[in-house]
Amino acid sequence: MRSRSCAPAHGSRAALTVAAVLAMTVLAAAAPVVADPAEPTPPTSTSTPFSTPNTDTCPQKNLPRPPIDASEVPAPGEPTPGPLPVPVPAIGGERMSECGVVVPDDAPELPADISATAWLVSDLDTGAVLAAKDPHGRYRPASTIKVLLAIVALRTLDMDRVVVGTQEAADVEGSRVGIGPGGRYTNRQLMQALVMVSGNDAAHMIAAQLGGDEAAVAKMNEVAKSLSALDTRVATPSGLDGPGMSTSAYDLSALWREAMSIPLFAELIATEQIEFPGYPADPRIPDDTDHPGFPIANDNHLLFDYEGALGGKTGFTDDARQTFVAAAERDGHRLAVTLLQADVRPIRPWEQAARLLDYGFALSEDAEVAAVGALPGAEVFLDEPTVVPAAPPLEGDLAAPHTVSHADTRALLVIVGSVAVVVLLLGAFRVNRRHR
Repeated sequence: MRSRSCAPAHGSRAALTVAAVLAMTVLAAAAPVVADPAEPTPPTSTSTPFSTPNTDTCPQKNLPRPPIDASEVPAPGEPTPGPLPVPVPAIGGERMSECGVVVPDDAPELPADISATAWLVSDLDTGAVLAAKDPHGRYRPASTIKVLLAIVALRTLDMDRVVVGTQEAADVEGSRVGIGPGGRYTNRQLMQALVMVSGNDAAHMIAAQLGGDEAAVAKMNEVAKSLSALDTRVATPSGLDGPGMSTSAYDLSALWREAMSIPLFAELIATEQIEFPGYPADPRIPDDTDHPGFPIANDNHLLFDYEGALGGKTGFTDDARQTFVAAAERDGHRLAVTLLQADVRPIRPWEQAARLLDYGFALSEDAEVAAVGALPGAEVFLDEPTVVPAAPPLEGDLAAPHTVSHADTRALLVIVGSVAVVVLLLGAFRVNRRHR
């Protein structure tokens, strides 16, 4: 008698196939986030033809490109921060997961000479995302992160309080407004120096009142999470590069929209010029005299040279390159634009912002053009009415909301998926036995 083949019957093969597919799906979902390789951008050269950086392959999905200096090396004994989890689905709508240019169907051609690697144009009032490029790619913010410091400070500190300048503040690295030891400054004046001329010395004195740099950074990160800015990790209050520092065009737009909802921030960012206090002579320096006050002017050229400009914030470090965020109003309609990892050629960042604002205003005038995404807390029409919720509001002294970590989610997937695989395999085995 010829024995029957031991090959599984049709129903068994189907069950085994489903089990295998499910097993692979579970393992893929449970796997930790691995940084995509990001090739450093070669140095620019006046002899090299300009081309807009291509991000179609998502080179900065998990991390900014590698640093070119030692600014992000952790202090001795401190761990190297790993990449932030990438939320799935993407915050802001399905199209916000795209890494290349994201524009509405039948949108006009993009403006020329945009060197920013990532950018986003949004409606400041509705939160609609009108157009973007690599919206959730991770980049370094440079001094645009001072927008987040301003949010924390304006909601925490007494703007009329007078604080005394220190030598430590006067000696900080990077751009400085000119704070001197013994000078007397109101917090309002420090905020003006922070947002108008990007004073790192002002950032240091503001952070000191928040408990010091480490405490200020923690508060900034908590507020970022509360605004669903999950690509953002702050390492320094001023925006100087530090271990793990990152943001995205989407996040920076969300932070900017939140800041512009604070009336005093909107006033300060639009201020063209003020008189800043001086400071007394240093008795330790022979023949030193009192240092008189001096005028400071806003360093945002868009404010002076673009009709309807509401203000903006500039940024630059060697690793971040040029960064910029700004807003403008036309016919009662307010738009915002963010630029990350830009260059000063072929035109300067504020000029690139101006062209993207013009593009956004043209899009917003067309009632048939749909939004491609939405900022947190906004309610806009995508394919259907969509609300992009913000994270739970902060409680107490900027307490971080409780969230379920991606590690917890992966663990749950492993448990549930493993049970399902076992059930399917047992079913396949029983079917196989019945057909033997």
